[in-house]
Amino acid sequence: MGRRKVPVFAIVAADKRRARDGRYIEDVGRYYPLQEPAEVELKEDRVLYWLEQGAQPSDTVRSILSKRGLMLALHMRRKGYSEPQIEEAVTEHRERHEEREASSIAMTEAERRKKALEEERERIAKLEAEEAERKRKEEEERKRKEAEAKKKAEEEAKAKAEAEAAEAEEEKGDAADAEDAEAKASDADAEAADAGDAAEESDSDEADAKAKAADAETSDDAEEAEEADADEEADEDEKDKS
Repeated sequence: MGRRKVPVFAIVAADKRRARDGRYIEDVGRYYPLQEPAEVELKEDRVLYWLEQGAQPSDTVRSILSKRGLMLALHMRRKGYSEPQIEEAVTEHRERHEEREASSIAMTEAERRKKALEEERERIAKLEAEEAERKRKEEEERKRKEAEAKKKAEEEAKAKAEAEAAEAEEEKGDAADAEDAEAKASDADAEAADAGDAAEESDSDEADAKAKAADAETSDDAEEAEEADADEEADEDEKDKS
């Protein structure tokens, strides 16, 4: 529609199974994009009818309907609001949108450049903030991992020191046991040696006693022999006297 370099778009209800520029069911409006601001003519009641029947608007048509408040009206109808409430909400919506459009049109070229520059600065600041946040999180993660590694190393060192101390204590105990065993063995050897010496002394004493007993017997025998000789001499003397 329209003419060269002055496009005009028809807003229609059509069967999605038909070609884009083919036959349509109903013509419900016009869209003039080159107007300042862009102009839209709509049969609003018919648009709402088709939306309620399940019609799915294209992205461009959805944007147009949203600006005109028709998508808001559809939503409120589905929620059960009354027509006066819907009309009031749609009117407020349109007024806010028209104010934004009016302020945008009244903006000079210099103001538009300034606004674009500010938006770019805000975008860069946002990117820088996101990058700073990313670096902060990375630094926190690095510190957390370092702390965990340090704690693990300390725990391992402590466990190793405790194991070495226990091993040293065990070795010390084994050495003490060995010393005790060696001392006991030495005492046993000494006792055995003392017992041997005592046995030798006992044997020596017994031998001396036996020798003394033998000498005593010999002395007794000699005395008995002397007495016998004396008795014989006495008998012979008596015989001579008689």
